[in-house]
Amino acid sequence: MEYRTLGGTGTVVSSLCLGTMTFGNECVEEVSHAQLDRFVERGGNFIDTANVYSRGVSEEIIGRWLTKRPGIRDQVVIATKGRFSMGEGPNDVGLSRVALTRALEASLRRLQVDSVDLYQAHAWDALTPLEETLRFMDDAVRAGKIRYAGVSNFLGWQLQKAAMLTGFLGLAPIVTLQPQYNLLVREIEFELTDVCENENIGILPWSPLAGGWLTGKYRRDEVPTGPSRLGDDPERGMEAYAPRNAQERTWQVIDAVGKIAESRGVSMAQVALAWTADRRAVTSVILGARTVEQLDDNLAAAGLHLSDEETRVLDEASDPIVGDYPYGLPGRRQRANGREL
Repeated sequence: MEYRTLGGTGTVVSSLCLGTMTFGNECVEEVSHAQLDRFVERGGNFIDTANVYSRGVSEEIIGRWLTKRPGIRDQVVIATKGRFSMGEGPNDVGLSRVALTRALEASLRRLQVDSVDLYQAHAWDALTPLEETLRFMDDAVRAGKIRYAGVSNFLGWQLQKAAMLTGFLGLAPIVTLQPQYNLLVREIEFELTDVCENENIGILPWSPLAGGWLTGKYRRDEVPTGPSRLGDDPERGMEAYAPRNAQERTWQVIDAVGKIAESRGVSMAQVALAWTADRRAVTSVILGARTVEQLDDNLAAAGLHLSDEETRVLDEASDPIVGDYPYGLPGRRQRANGREL
């Protein structure tokens, strides 16, 4: 396992993070605890969850795992999130001081801890002044209930505004961004990656395997069936499968990943994870597994680095389809920051 600092902090986390959205939903508690055990055995120390994952059950499963293993809390870095509805009341949702106070206290109870290392705003809240959210985060840091503040699913201007406000107001900085990022979804590179580099914010990519597409489990023009993210619910699976299947770029990327995996003697998932882990500003890649076997395969990507030529092939195959302005050639020139394209 390799380790990196968490954004601009001095806290060290594993380059692969165990995501727990499957806990309590696709994974029963026994399997969830087995995944946590295996992750730590293999050198992982970064665990990510959220209050809405299985309506709090994911956090509860992690909490019981922590209590069953004395001393383990001091060995792991725990991240959770708040923003989405966990109750029927109008103040049980959002990033207001009232909503986040309730959300954080409930998360701490479920996790059975006094504090979490990283607390993240799960998404933007247009109703709440950003200053209110940031001041809540700062107060929570000062109270010792969280150590660092992060955000998830923010747009470029939203993240830049948050970063500037924390500096101007002297508040706890935003140290991480958790966005969707993979070979099929690279749009954060238009602006967010640059914001993160300029503001010393670490990127924590979720869905690095694009919901299983980059593992090679799906086939062109074959509707997914059986135990898979898209096959479990045929109707919803078809809605998600059809648009991506219709894009030739999807199959170009999958073909490129498959060829590199074959030449390397590794799985397609490991190639896709290695590509993501070595992108600019990435701190730790969030894994999501249903079984210990899937997790083992993902963890084998630790320490795997692609060659410049392999990276170039994947970059070209996955190049996002955009118009000319502002994210085409003009945008590429701006993002080069003086470096020759």
